[in-house]
Amino acid sequence: MKKIIVAGIGPGHPDDMTAAVTKALGQADVVVGYKYYFQFVAPYLRHDCLCVDTGMKRERQRARQALDLAQEGRVVVVISSGDAGIYGMAPLIYEMAAQQQTQVEVEVLPGISAFQKAASLLGAPIGHDLCLISLSDLMTPWETIERRIRAAAMGDFVTVVYNPKSEGRYWQLYRLREVMLEEGKDPQTPVGYVRQAGRPEQQVKLTTLADMDIEDIDMLTVILIGNSQSYLANGKMITPRGYYRQQEDDALKPGQQIMIQSFRTIEGELKNRDIPLDQKWALLHAIHTTADFEMERLLRCDPGAVSTLYERVKNGQLTTIVTDVTMVTSGIRKGALARLGIEAICYLADPRVPEMAAAKGITRTQAGIRLAVEEHPDALFAFGNAPTALLELCDLIRKGKAHPAGIIAAPVGFVHVKESKHAVKPFTHIPKIIVEGRKGGSNLAATLCNAILCYDDAAQLKPGRDL
Repeated sequence: MKKIIVAGIGPGHPDDMTAAVTKALGQADVVVGYKYYFQFVAPYLRHDCLCVDTGMKRERQRARQALDLAQEGRVVVVISSGDAGIYGMAPLIYEMAAQQQTQVEVEVLPGISAFQKAASLLGAPIGHDLCLISLSDLMTPWETIERRIRAAAMGDFVTVVYNPKSEGRYWQLYRLREVMLEEGKDPQTPVGYVRQAGRPEQQVKLTTLADMDIEDIDMLTVILIGNSQSYLANGKMITPRGYYRQQEDDALKPGQQIMIQSFRTIEGELKNRDIPLDQKWALLHAIHTTADFEMERLLRCDPGAVSTLYERVKNGQLTTIVTDVTMVTSGIRKGALARLGIEAICYLADPRVPEMAAAKGITRTQAGIRLAVEEHPDALFAFGNAPTALLELCDLIRKGKAHPAGIIAAPVGFVHVKESKHAVKPFTHIPKIIVEGRKGGSNLAATLCNAILCYDDAAQLKPGRDL
């Protein structure tokens, strides 16, 4: 019978070799493989079995010899470490058999891959979508490899790295880390790596992407880089499947479920996730409302502004939010206001406003802010539309008439908009959230108010409780 069996012999320990493979080895007339691997299969071979060994990087010669021996009617077993279909001999045997138009039958027996063995030693790091990347550029251009690294980071895959480093290939793993960080991978992403998995020389290590010691890694090492949900616990690396989180989410209202999922998506796509929690919380709200990731560049939060304002709300020091236009007031969640005992008001509808505006020659929003300061000088002031109103508040602060608990500066437009935002910056003693440049809007001002009111949900990344 003209037959080749391509067998994955596992990572090296006898317990990790499948029964099908040991049975095939016992039936083999000839075994062909890299000479280093014969030590792992010798106990299973017949005494008269011919062993044809080849050196490293001689895969094509190995495949050709196997086909020639099979043509003679022998049962030939070609061995690969791990799984023969993963960076192994199976593809080459099939390709060469097709090229030669041979009648030799080819059968592939799967084996436990090195990455699977490594994963079991590290804990449960491959519980969700994953990809495998080899850093060997002997047969694949580096440009292609780098595109795959970038795609893996962008797609938030758990990433398995084969052939990470060799004597001549010393810089590629450094570049992999650099590319992943460029694509927004968190520097604290868990990383596990295993050298000589399943063999007596086995070494298992856990670290992070930032702290990974690349000089500690060699060609016999398999690396597993987690996704955004992976974490370290009790000395193990875990990537959840999401079932437990889903069970928790099922108890939430549909609107909140959607908002939570959106926030998780946004966080995964941030270029820089290593920012203070209260700043990130405001940023997530801003991007969720606008679908504009330029907010990463435009949103400016004073250090601790969100957390400070929330504490003032919580302690009863801050009880009023004043807005420049009614659209901002409408966007602040009524459930949050009621839960915290906060009043959100806009003075535009106040009957005194038109008279004051006409008498003073100012805009109605300016008049509204003047009235608001008289009655609520220590409120949180939120601007989403009128730069003249923000400039009015700045003037009243300088005159000592206004003492805002905080300012949200997000007016939108083309006239005096940038200037109004610059004007508020010198008040360093007042917590501020500013949307730089021309962008802003009532929806932004409102969502930033909401971020403050629900800041106690930030640590769990569970927005939308008041929807």
